[in-house]
Amino acid sequence: MSSSESAAAPASVHAGSYLYYRHSLAVRVMHWINVIALTILFLSGLNIFSAHPALYWGKSSYTGKPPLFQIATRESDEDHVVGVTRILGHEFVTTEVLGAATDAEGDVVARTFPGLSMARRWHFFFAWVFVINGLCYLAYSIASRHLARDLAPDASDWRSIGRSIVDHLRFKHPTGEAAKRYNVLQKLAYLSVIFVLLPLVILMGFAMSPWLDTLIPGWVDFFGGRQSARTIHFIVAWLLVAFVLIHVFEVIVSGFWNHLRSMITGRYRVNSELSK
Repeated sequence: MSSSESAAAPASVHAGSYLYYRHSLAVRVMHWINVIALTILFLSGLNIFSAHPALYWGKSSYTGKPPLFQIATRESDEDHVVGVTRILGHEFVTTEVLGAATDAEGDVVARTFPGLSMARRWHFFFAWVFVINGLCYLAYSIASRHLARDLAPDASDWRSIGRSIVDHLRFKHPTGEAAKRYNVLQKLAYLSVIFVLLPLVILMGFAMSPWLDTLIPGWVDFFGGRQSARTIHFIVAWLLVAFVLIHVFEVIVSGFWNHLRSMITGRYRVNSELSK
């Protein structure tokens, strides 16, 4: 989560560059809360998934149909434990990666994560932390006009999509005054995460709750059933991981320390001489 406070004035000038107040305190605090919450949600989610590492489509997993995705073990012809991953009926041997791995004694055993009940507690607690923090960010973005001013693409943004794609593929990043604004790909990525991926992963999490399904009967069927919701939840979670990985990669290649400083102190150094 980030915010470009584009109306702020330069904080100080030094050798052809100046520090620009880019992120407000509220945005910085909410950003780091998200970092902590998402990390724990992902790790605890993997723990929960490992209790039954299979994904189905429909209302139940007891239909007799094979799972869409499954991590499991089987015995080889030599009676050795083999880790396998099955995707849409196709099986791949994934020993040492998924399903089975060598333990400290040199034996290949099924790979699992212990502590399912504790993982569920952590997951549910930080899910609410994440939801509340996200609602606070959305309210702040609307109230401060960050959403309309910095994230909503304008006509020039739509015309520059092609050039922005080429620049990203060439690892060419904006400098000078242009570095103070989001490019169109950043805007579309942030809007997709805020208004599509995050609401969807949260809604699918609710869909797996028997309590909520009892409170509002039948609504889960709109998404294909509880097992379908679990599958969608899993897929969207990995899409969020992909977004985070790309986000961190872009931060590193476009000036890691400058971006990190701006998310800690709020101040981002702009090399004004490069914008001439």
